[in-house]
Amino acid sequence: MCVQYLKCLTKGTLILLVLLFCSCRNFHQVQSQNIPNTSNIPDLKESKSDTIVFGAQQTSYYLPLLKDKKVAVVANQTSILWSSNGKKVHVVDTLLTQGVSIKKIFAPEHGFRGQQDAGEKVNHGVDQKTGLPIFSLYGSQKKPSKETLKGIDVLVFDIQDVGARFYTYLSTLHYIMEAAAEQQIPVIVFDRPNPNGHYIDGPVLQPNCKSFVGLHPVPIVYGMTIGEYAQMINGERWLKNGIQCDLTVIPLQNYTHTTTYELPVIPSPNLPNAQSIQLYPSLCLFEGTNVSVGRGTDKQFQIYGSPWLPVSDFSFTPVSRTGAVHPKNQGKLCYGKDLRAVKALPSLNLNYLMTAYQQTTQPSKFFNTFFDKLSGNIQLKKQIQQGMDVTSIRQSWQPDLDTFKNIRLEYLLY
Repeated sequence: MCVQYLKCLTKGTLILLVLLFCSCRNFHQVQSQNIPNTSNIPDLKESKSDTIVFGAQQTSYYLPLLKDKKVAVVANQTSILWSSNGKKVHVVDTLLTQGVSIKKIFAPEHGFRGQQDAGEKVNHGVDQKTGLPIFSLYGSQKKPSKETLKGIDVLVFDIQDVGARFYTYLSTLHYIMEAAAEQQIPVIVFDRPNPNGHYIDGPVLQPNCKSFVGLHPVPIVYGMTIGEYAQMINGERWLKNGIQCDLTVIPLQNYTHTTTYELPVIPSPNLPNAQSIQLYPSLCLFEGTNVSVGRGTDKQFQIYGSPWLPVSDFSFTPVSRTGAVHPKNQGKLCYGKDLRAVKALPSLNLNYLMTAYQQTTQPSKFFNTFFDKLSGNIQLKKQIQQGMDVTSIRQSWQPDLDTFKNIRLEYLLY
């Protein structure tokens, strides 16, 4: 009977049904009626078919949306692309050469040029190259005010993420979207690859542990690009009072979540290379302890150690330096582990943290009040203190992790 019914359908009806199915399936993809087919999009330099093309490179996607608009850009030193001669160009400079009327720049943690220390206040200022005013989003004001958004028609967000919940650019994205929604200003996110986008792991953040290093109920490693994550913030109504912003994501080309990607620019002063970025989700939990992760050395997030771990054949002494003016355990000899040659696995590694706790001579001073905000729950610290094994700890995450994975599927673009 079904076959007979299908035979009765006209060719036009069948095409319409297929189009309806595809439009429903791709509901969470680029949300703009005027965006052309990706197969016809030119980028700023000729690329191979397997080369990842950033959202910022795809000018024919977004220039029509910026035409005759007063634009504010949220960017930092990672907001780069390549010109036709292969040189790195900042997205702000590129947009200006394309005739886009940029009025303001908003700068996240580490500043517009990415030189400030982690946690260091970023001040308002002026970009010396362009003369554009810079408004800090990492100081007393983490959310753009109504006054700073006055006269702005469109907000463009283009910042490289590294795929860990406690990387604060996610919170900056949240507050940008929230402020824009409140002032009815559209937001355009230029998508970029996630170097840790190939796995999902860690405890899901609980509401009582919300902070600027974790605003949303996601695991430590969530396996999404910044564009996909923006869609999830919007779709799950995580903004204040459940509001939603007018969001457009300019997607990547030639990217999947299994694509290996090494950042061409360091995302922040203490993530100097691919090894540090891969180890960051596991080692950042040490930031909530008395153990150093190499800030104040040239091996940041590739080593760990403290004065209260056993004497070993590996040691280091943190000193004041650019990007780490006041590093933990400054001037003290720290013993620990060198992980520069360790192959990072597609999972969160708790063994480093648990071994350090078991070996410290000061267990009562090992954890600090920041740890629960980083881990996203109040259980992990207690589980480690009670001597629970890694397998049991990981099993305790699983129900919430499974729930998140189902939610995540709704917002994937790749």
